[in-house]
Amino acid sequence: MTAMNRLLIFCLALLPALAHAEPIVLGVHSHTPPFEWRQNGIDTGLHVDLSQRLARRLGKDLQVRRHTFQTLLDKLERQEVDLVVAVSPVDRRRDLPQSDPIFTTFAKAYSLPSQPYITDWAQLAGMRIAVKTGSFVDVFLRGRDWPFEIVPVDLYETGFRRLQAGQVDLVIAEQYVARRLQPKYDRVHSASDPLIYGSFNFVSYQGNQALIDEINLQLRQMKISGEYDRLLNQWLGVGREKVDLEATQDRYTVAAYAVAIISMIGMLVTWRMSRGLKARDSELRKELVQRRKAENGYALLSRQFQSVLDGLPHGIALYDAQRNRLWGNDKAEAFLTVKHRLSNARGPLDLDAGILVVLKHGQPLVEHYQDDQGRHWEIRFQPLLQRQVVVMGLEITEQVQLRHENEKASRLASLGELSAGVAHEINNPTGLILQQVALLADALPDLLPACDAYEQDDPFWQIAGLPPQRALAELQHCQESIQDSARRISTIVSDLKRYAQPDHDHVTQEVCLNDVVETALRLTTNQHKAFELHTTLFEGLPAIQAQQQAMEQVLINLLQNACHALPTEHGQLWVRTGLIDAQPFIEVEDNGHGMSAEIRERITEPFFTTRRAEGGTGLGMAVCARILAEHNAKMTIDSIPGQGTRIRILFSPEALA
Repeated sequence: MTAMNRLLIFCLALLPALAHAEPIVLGVHSHTPPFEWRQNGIDTGLHVDLSQRLARRLGKDLQVRRHTFQTLLDKLERQEVDLVVAVSPVDRRRDLPQSDPIFTTFAKAYSLPSQPYITDWAQLAGMRIAVKTGSFVDVFLRGRDWPFEIVPVDLYETGFRRLQAGQVDLVIAEQYVARRLQPKYDRVHSASDPLIYGSFNFVSYQGNQALIDEINLQLRQMKISGEYDRLLNQWLGVGREKVDLEATQDRYTVAAYAVAIISMIGMLVTWRMSRGLKARDSELRKELVQRRKAENGYALLSRQFQSVLDGLPHGIALYDAQRNRLWGNDKAEAFLTVKHRLSNARGPLDLDAGILVVLKHGQPLVEHYQDDQGRHWEIRFQPLLQRQVVVMGLEITEQVQLRHENEKASRLASLGELSAGVAHEINNPTGLILQQVALLADALPDLLPACDAYEQDDPFWQIAGLPPQRALAELQHCQESIQDSARRISTIVSDLKRYAQPDHDHVTQEVCLNDVVETALRLTTNQHKAFELHTTLFEGLPAIQAQQQAMEQVLINLLQNACHALPTEHGQLWVRTGLIDAQPFIEVEDNGHGMSAEIRERITEPFFTTRRAEGGTGLGMAVCARILAEHNAKMTIDSIPGQGTRIRILFSPEALA
């Protein structure tokens, strides 16, 4: 038998054995140079190259399957792949069989520029930390209680994206992947020293420890032979062994000749290609210029749109279906910072509930709220496509106040019309009273001689149980009181009519404020006689140009109000006149129950009174305010609840006669 025949028989005998050799299936999950990535449709890298060499040493084929890391873990559990290269923490191993370390690495924290530098785990308390599911960081953190919230993500890139969107505070990521991702996320930066050390290992499924043992044996032999270091030096530029300078020189000499020949060929090829490249370069430059113009246009449009949104009076915030805030303009913080203090008749503002209602029904929602400082807010929920909601907040305190003022003005206009009609009806009986009192005033002097004559005939004659002279004096006083009161009624009615329809044609005269005080005190004797009265009148007080009766009416109103406020015991009343910077004033002070700030603000409102049950109409102070405004006078009110009130009327220089 010839040697050729014996070789043929040996190959034929070997074929069945090769046919039954099971290949090693390697699961590849990342695109991280120089470890594993796809180039021109071919899987390559340190892990792929190392796996191919190990497979050859074991006499097996290698099949590469590329999936996501979670899919590879599922396939590893179903024994559809034999090996996966994964990183494990140096101080703990995974539950699955794993090989000796291939290459070391570490993980550290990445954050936005606003976060401080991390030097220990305690600084992470209370933060939201993004961690890739199944990564060696996840393995390290699993099973322990940490003072921070772990936010699982499917990829490190997902963690970087959520970090830049403000949905997490930090990302703890493997450094080789993070370095590749950082150029895509310009706001993310390294924020700590290494926190977790790990190593790349081959990981297999349960029950496949024999394959791991074979791999470990071959790895150790490759390290002893130097093949492992040459592989690391090829891909990573690192190694342990010293270089044989003579052998290296021979190899580089041969390589230099080869490079020179290739360079000559390359120069020819380059010369031919350069002509086409120049034309292509010109086209690319033009395309680049056009793209830059388009990008600048888009950037300008984006800035303009952002400027428009920032210029809107509303604070605008965009939320997704999970109630995560995706974006907001400059004014969004104005209502977001007070949202927990907003409430209305239905209760406090629940932003999440409002978003869910709008997402459920697809209809906009508008609610009005008020904060603890009395400010009014309009919160509007507007649905968008892709299950997103725009929340708009606007402070409408000024609009609400204007609306209330408008309603108040409308009510006052209606009251003015009503008061004009009431004043007209009161004028008729008041005029009749004045006419009858005039007759009584004329009759009393004529009755005096008759009373004297009748009293001489009957010395014991009495009128209403009183001696005739005293009875006539009382009748005279009653007539004067009735006439004075009727005139006051007529004056008040006239003022009420003037309040409804002001008349600027009143005739004024020189008036002495001391005379006004004396007249007002005389007319209010019945009210203040039960209290202790102190009167201080300034001599030489300049006269003012005013209506005597109007000034008396103002002071009478103030005196009556003071008497109503005084206590039944130890009540004291002070009335003063004087000068302040050559400006005359009248002052009424009491030690009564005083007024709160709310009452002081409304005291001059028409028909506002605290004595409604006692018959108060709320017109007195309103009429006083109108009269004083017409006479260039200013009224100031100082009052302390429980201590008393002081009201001062100060006349401006324009009011002097």
